[in-house]
Amino acid sequence: MRDLAEHTQPEPLSADAPGRLADRVERTLARAAREPYERHVLRLSEPLVGPVHPLRWLSVQPPGEKVYWSGREDAGSVAAAGVADLISPDATGGPAALCRLQSAVAGSGARYYGGLRFDPETEASDAWAPFGAWRFVLPRLELISGAGGAELACNLLLPGDADRPEEVLAGLSEAASPSGGLAGDLPLPISRLDSPDRAGWDLNVGHALSAFRGGELENVEELEKVVLARRAEFEFAGELDPELLLANLEAATPGTFHFGLGPDGGGATFIGASPERLYRREGRKIQSEAVAGTLPRGDSEESDDTLRRRLLDSGKLRREQDHVRKGIRESLAGLCDELEVEEGVSEMKLATRRHLVSGVRGRLRAGVTDADLLSALSPTPAVGGHPKEAARRFLREVEPFDRGFYAGPVGWIGDDAAEFAVGIRSGLVEGHRLSLYSGNGIVQGSEPEEEWREVEQKISDFATILGLR
Repeated sequence: MRDLAEHTQPEPLSADAPGRLADRVERTLARAAREPYERHVLRLSEPLVGPVHPLRWLSVQPPGEKVYWSGREDAGSVAAAGVADLISPDATGGPAALCRLQSAVAGSGARYYGGLRFDPETEASDAWAPFGAWRFVLPRLELISGAGGAELACNLLLPGDADRPEEVLAGLSEAASPSGGLAGDLPLPISRLDSPDRAGWDLNVGHALSAFRGGELENVEELEKVVLARRAEFEFAGELDPELLLANLEAATPGTFHFGLGPDGGGATFIGASPERLYRREGRKIQSEAVAGTLPRGDSEESDDTLRRRLLDSGKLRREQDHVRKGIRESLAGLCDELEVEEGVSEMKLATRRHLVSGVRGRLRAGVTDADLLSALSPTPAVGGHPKEAARRFLREVEPFDRGFYAGPVGWIGDDAAEFAVGIRSGLVEGHRLSLYSGNGIVQGSEPEEEWREVEQKISDFATILGLR
């Protein structure tokens, strides 16, 4: 197992920053109790002296809701604990609540973090049930680390929080003085279970190839591409630390989105290092990308260049990527006044993998919300297939496990901006168990053995990065 000693030393918070923040929170809540307030979010923050690693801080917070986010181009990251507000089907009664997130944090600088199931219309398994069909959290506390330093922030939802000052201040007090950090090695894996197994995989690829020709499955027609996934479930001799896994993952996968979502009371954390942006919105400007086709990096400059040429010249991989580009254009066309989709492809080069990518830029029509964008874009043809609904119906018929948030949108919504990654290169941590998910696009000409081997390589790469091999 990988030695994780480099993550073991705790870094104390600045001694006076939490105290100053607690004083400001207490005064604000006292004032809110005396004066009438409309419902709004208020974010208070204090700078921290010296470096503080957000994942180390997050690992010692009390049990409860936990969030981690680091954008692909961001210079820093956010670790968050506790709940100031929760938007979910159970808490709000319907998906229309997603439209309120942007207005809820107007002018505050705060963000709601969360995501959606790959297929919200299917029933969640026991492991994924705490995440719901979708879940967005305004954290109570955030530790933000960036190029300019670090800060500790507390989000208040007024006037409601004015009625529970002791609860709010108790949470801040518990978070102020971490007594330890990430420590120890990962426990040894003792078993692995694949779903589907090799025979089931071959059968599913066969069903897909048949569907492309007209097929025999009910309710599946006009299918051009489908992304079949596998789940590798590892059992360990001891309990896993999600923050320790995520620290390992972040260190080994630069240039990707890093995320962790752990619902309060769920006993599970969804972690990942996704290379793929679903979209980034700044006002009415939107960016997306069509990503598909995967090959490894080479172990020498010569082999790496050979694999690069193979990626760019592969007819099969270009067909996969073309379906993705076509699907994103169709999804955004009705939501944009202006839309530009690159016709050519270039290489997205990562630490262990490489992909074909085309950029997408546009200007949204007035009134288009993030709820509209999430509904239109997810799942992309890169993780579902094309056409989208035909692929989703096919997957409901053949996949033997619940994807949950795997391949769904993961990210944040703020005042006048939002960003979501596609939840791939990801896994679900549950006590002694870690489920890793990966898939491959199936098109005409796909071979079951080759597709199995490519997905196995992705799972093996991810397991190695996490220190499991």
